Amino acid sequence: MEHELEATPDPDAAAFFDVDNTIMQGASIFHLARGLHRRKFFTTGDLVTAAWQQLWFRVVGSEDPEHIAKARAVGLAFIAGHSVTELEEIGEEIFDEHMADKIWPGTRAIAQWHLDRGHRVWLVTAAPVEIAQVIARRLGLTGALGTVAEHVNGIYTGALVGEMLHGEGKAIAIREIADRESLVLDECYAYSDSSNDLPMLSLVGHPCAVNPDSTLRTYAKSNGWRVRDYRTGRKVALVGGKGVVAAVAATSTWHALQRKKRQSR
Repeated sequence: MEHELEATPDPDAAAFFDVDNTIMQGASIFHLARGLHRRKFFTTGDLVTAAWQQLWFRVVGSEDPEHIAKARAVGLAFIAGHSVTELEEIGEEIFDEHMADKIWPGTRAIAQWHLDRGHRVWLVTAAPVEIAQVIARRLGLTGALGTVAEHVNGIYTGALVGEMLHGEGKAIAIREIADRESLVLDECYAYSDSSNDLPMLSLVGHPCAVNPDSTLRTYAKSNGWRVRDYRTGRKVALVGGKGVVAAVAATSTWHALQRKKRQSR
């Protein structure tokens, strides 16, 4: 949905924002999973598995293609057979329940700065496009690009349309928008926390690292990019430690659930 800007639209410039840990604290897909779990889309064991996979990526930093493919397949299986309308409506509720209070005020202020200057502001994320569009609409942004799940006659099939919007895929998507809307990429801005988004950040004239991982922070500083960190010093210092503790807790919970299942047989 297009956002009607009060400022005079700038024909050359747009701003592109990653979502997870850039616009929002944590992973939007996990907040979505929490909401779907409450609505009985899947079991507590499934949710723990999803949490463990998320922690593995965060703590270990591994993005093994086979691991990602398995996680993606499981995630798509959760919505197979459900309608697009149902997920869109649930997405609105989940935003209020789990996401609204996770928006980083600092990054939200940057997005508003762009809107006030007539820039178009897009979210570009690997999260499902339906939830990305909810976030963009609630924040008054121009629109959102995300991973697209296949649906036939309004019902999800459990397959993807193309690939996850990730890494180089984000840069390709931004180029397509730039071509369609006659944007000047040297006049555009991009924001992300992850070194995985270097293709997107390197594409524009004004890249900015927001709450960056160590690799992106180093790269940004060496290339003279702006860096904005809205985490407190304590949170930054403890992020690794908390991740390890959370991973241990997730593992313990998983084993406890498995013991309970075996005992009930």
